[in-house]
Amino acid sequence: MRQPEHYLLYGSERYALAILRPIQDAIRARGDEAAWFFDGPGAEDLVAGERLLSVQEVRAWKPRAVITSSNAVPHFFPGVKVETFHGFDAGKPRHIYVRGFFDLYCTTGPRDTAQFQAIADRVGHFSVVETGFPKLDPFMREISGPLPAVRQPPVILYHSTFSPSWSAAETLYEEVKRLSRDGRWRWIVTFHPKMNPDTTAKYKALQNEYLTFAENDNILELFPQVDMMCSDTSSALNEFLLTGKPVVTFKNRRPGPQLIDIDEASQFEPAIERALTRPPELMQAIREYGDAIHPYRDGHSAERILKAIDGFIAAGGRNRRRKPWNLWRKLKIRRRIGYWGPAGY
Repeated sequence: MRQPEHYLLYGSERYALAILRPIQDAIRARGDEAAWFFDGPGAEDLVAGERLLSVQEVRAWKPRAVITSSNAVPHFFPGVKVETFHGFDAGKPRHIYVRGFFDLYCTTGPRDTAQFQAIADRVGHFSVVETGFPKLDPFMREISGPLPAVRQPPVILYHSTFSPSWSAAETLYEEVKRLSRDGRWRWIVTFHPKMNPDTTAKYKALQNEYLTFAENDNILELFPQVDMMCSDTSSALNEFLLTGKPVVTFKNRRPGPQLIDIDEASQFEPAIERALTRPPELMQAIREYGDAIHPYRDGHSAERILKAIDGFIAAGGRNRRRKPWNLWRKLKIRRRIGYWGPAGY
């Protein structure tokens, strides 16, 4: 009888749960075992049957692979180091995620695959396999079918990133306040967990019969409830575009035909009105953009990640060049976790 393989799911933020749980399900469906290690928020949200390990337990458990959505991973954990990402390109150049920690990058779609493969060909210390984004697996199964008609009254999701230089939450506050009081539209507001607490408090204070502040850890849960999104340069807007619904953005770092992008607060209301009419050219651009960033609609990206790990190990489990020493970042991880023991597999 085959012995179960061990896989470690590593998180440094609570959002890792929504991203990695579909992989946990796929691991268990194989008859293998998954466990978690957190060095940030998230461990307190594990449920019955989800196993949390210490550093010493991880090393003794000897996972086949360590899978994470974080930009770095403890190098002293055994196993192939695998990056799934924690969202889509939000305007930052993707090469910033190449930090010398990972053996394998599992990319979300053709656009990212091309970028990372070009880097892999040059540096030689990691491999690239296109798999899709596991966080979307349950969501893709849920939204299969034709695009639903706009509700009456329409429901708008307002979401902003936390970065002060990118966030439009303060700039658009007065407009959201005004538009959320006349009853023409209903609003659901949700923010990145690192949003300035004062800004979050201001929006929570706006709650009324037409505006709800949502604190869901997984923003995907809100997407089926709304007809469009308003945002800025949050990676969540790319996930939302995969629903086929419109997005209005404020000074997006990478605007394109798939977005209705504005640069003045006075343009906010007419942009929403246009989005709700679903212009054909906009809807076509949204479909084409979705195919470029995440063409997978089958809800099986987690299984593809495990197959990518199988293939990497079957090919020898090594890349053509060693990973860089990366001593400063490794030191910071050791200090954060409090582990000063040996590294290596």
